[in-house]
Amino acid sequence: MVKLVALYRKPENAADFDRQYFDTHVPLALKMPGLVKCEVARVVGAPAGESPAHMIAELYFNDMAALTAAMGSPEGKAAAKNLMGFAAKYVTMFFAEVRPT
Repeated sequence: MVKLVALYRKPENAADFDRQYFDTHVPLALKMPGLVKCEVARVVGAPAGESPAHMIAELYFNDMAALTAAMGSPEGKAAAKNLMGFAAKYVTMFFAEVRPT
């Protein structure tokens, strides 16, 4: 299993960011073909105090081929375009392989 991880830094206007994220972006992302699971977590702190992070999103796919296909799909492109419209300066994204423990 692999996942697309999106790490969001704190935006200037968290309420507006959250509204756009949850009302528009998440519904678009959930339409991506091959998506197995989506988790979104709000960062509430860090061991050394306040964190510069606002949220973390993890989108799980069975394999890298499924993730790549989802990103290239019309649904994936719509989700990416929407995200870049309001969150480009806040987000860092990467792929991760999920390893059993």
